[in-house]
Amino acid sequence: VQLQASGGGLVQAGGSLRLSCVASESISSINVMGWYRQAPGKQRELVGLALSRGSTTYADSVKGRFTISRDNAKNTVYLQMNSLKSEDTAVYYCNALVNLKSNYWGQGTQVTVSS
Repeated sequence: VQLQASGGGLVQAGGSLRLSCVASESISSINVMGWYRQAPGKQRELVGLALSRGSTTYADSVKGRFTISRDNAKNTVYLQMNSLKSEDTAVYYCNALVNLKSNYWGQGTQVTVSS
């Protein structure tokens, strides 16, 4: 599975961005699609996951502000980010977990939030 992430950019604190991750094949059977982020000097961390059954889960730091959604018809996963904070600045990566054992990563998209 190849993943292509896009939608990053520079935004002021309090603003919004929507990231997209397009997969090279159908995502309807992919167990888990997710978003992670990595800030300078920090480890990559989970932002949120969207399971094939439809449920979602989020890191505490983004709950209530970020929303993950899957559009199986477009083979696309979205990350809607609202009320952005400077601490959300990072490179955001999409991820696909196939058959609960194979991990695939997109190339990352930079999000910069200015205060």
